[in-house]
Amino acid sequence: MSIVLSGLLTLAMRRFALRIGATDKPDMQRKTQIEPVPYLGGVAISLSVVILSFLALFLSDFTRQNFWLASSVLLPAIALSTMGLIDDLHGLQPWPRLLFQSTTALLVSVILISTGTLGQSFGNQALDTVVTVFWIVGVCNSINFFDNLDGGASGTVAIITSALFLIAFDNGQFLVATLAIITAGSSIGFLIWNKSPAKIYMGDAGALFIGLIIAVLTIRIDPGLAPTYKSFALPLLLMAVPILDTTVAVTSRLQRGISPFTGGRDHLSHRLMREGCERRSAAFILWGMSAAFCGAALAVYRWPDALGLPLIILTGIAWISLLAWFLRIPATD
Repeated sequence: MSIVLSGLLTLAMRRFALRIGATDKPDMQRKTQIEPVPYLGGVAISLSVVILSFLALFLSDFTRQNFWLASSVLLPAIALSTMGLIDDLHGLQPWPRLLFQSTTALLVSVILISTGTLGQSFGNQALDTVVTVFWIVGVCNSINFFDNLDGGASGTVAIITSALFLIAFDNGQFLVATLAIITAGSSIGFLIWNKSPAKIYMGDAGALFIGLIIAVLTIRIDPGLAPTYKSFALPLLLMAVPILDTTVAVTSRLQRGISPFTGGRDHLSHRLMREGCERRSAAFILWGMSAAFCGAALAVYRWPDALGLPLIILTGIAWISLLAWFLRIPATD
């Protein structure tokens, strides 16, 4: 249902964006599409996730507590999506955006810690708050940074949230599982229109909405693995590719003496295309990388004693190797 609803809403938002002129125009520097591509795809994703999440809540085990738990994720995500929509249409400076993200993340972290719904805790409220805020802001910006290739971000998000669903469902965390699978389906419905050549873009409205959803779901999961470092490793494995993209871009920009918030063609997708990949091939490679890391996360969860530590070490080595390889590829055309 989420695939169908998201696909229909995306088509409607594409037509609306074209009517009001909300398009991303080519500039032959970072934006090399042939024709203007409409924004507002993120609005379709957000509407699909919110509508179906509350519908599923009302049709299943509706309680005031469950309604509050779902709202504590969806309402802050809507707030970030609204800010992203303003940025898409009118443009915002980086620092006000970061301040709003941090404030929203602080609010969410206080809710998670006070309600005892933080999956893994360090046993210190101050440390839990700092780490949670850093994780939420980091994931939101990683997803936003990663949205730089037709279908790249939406396909990767579908893979990450599908893995989140499998872990949460198996662990009996049905609210987390429901929101994860709805997000996965909504991302796939949007991907129908976003695959190369993209007919519509996600924009900041969608990337920040999805970023907060994924950030909260990954820290609400309580896999109960021992030692606890295995549980802490799961969110990092699930988010490994978007984090790699952000790390490569930020490191490259700092090395060149420019602001990390400056846009550029220095992401994983751009570097893959400099190595001879076509746009569609680059998307498949990124999806494959994400599937591999998410598969490792599932294996660590399923066989923590036999495969947990070896897989964490191997994937850590693989991640560092990929970081070194991508950084060797030129950052500019």
